[in-house]
Amino acid sequence: MTNRKLIVGNWKMNPGTLAEAKKIAARARRIATTLEHTDAVICPPFVFLGALVPKKPVKQFHIGAQSAYFEESGAFTGEVSVTMLHDIGVEYVIVGHSEERARGDTDEIVAKKVKAVIEAGLTPIVCVGEASRDIEGASHYDVLKEQIKNSFAGVPKRVGRDIILAYEPVWAIGAKESMLPEQIYEMSLFVKKVFSDAFGAETAVEVTVLYGGSVNYRNAADIISIGKVDGLLVGRESLNTVGFVELLKAVDGMKQQ
Repeated sequence: MTNRKLIVGNWKMNPGTLAEAKKIAARARRIATTLEHTDAVICPPFVFLGALVPKKPVKQFHIGAQSAYFEESGAFTGEVSVTMLHDIGVEYVIVGHSEERARGDTDEIVAKKVKAVIEAGLTPIVCVGEASRDIEGASHYDVLKEQIKNSFAGVPKRVGRDIILAYEPVWAIGAKESMLPEQIYEMSLFVKKVFSDAFGAETAVEVTVLYGGSVNYRNAADIISIGKVDGLLVGRESLNTVGFVELLKAVDGMKQQ
């Protein structure tokens, strides 16, 4: 982990046209060049990736994919391999997003994807998070622990530093408000503790942890400063050019306060 913050915009299945995608990406790229303490990653749909990778590298701006398949090639209709993504200049890959898990990605599949992404020289952004919060019984801790443990089964300890963790409680995604920053801090500590069981305490201290779930430019700074996470996984706000720019400015300005 470094002092730099990481903001990842997950566009999901948006926008509807390449022209719109180019417009949003260009605005994000322009503001990224002014950032002093923050890196921005945008993750457009597969069909737009090749057109949005900058011809010349921009230090603070990067392109990520929303998913990838764990096989390098073969009869896998509709899938995209990490080799293909690497070849066109993609640097990050979201793995295990709750929407993909809901469509059938098991922890075992997530683990295979993590290994494939790392072996291709890309950085996995691995999403974990409980579906509901059990305030009385606290069973969500056990659910999250098992998910993290199984999602990294077979992943070598030596690559732990190459992994980014994105904690996204499913119940908070798309909600009117995010988790309270104090709750985020509590859960980020828990996520790191479980990660340390698999990769060691030293690696867990350095791992980058993002928070995702109803993030916007109004709450971004508090989530990071009070929640003590290293960055954010942003959904709908990443498509709002004005809001995403303000979010990046708010996060980057924290270092100057």
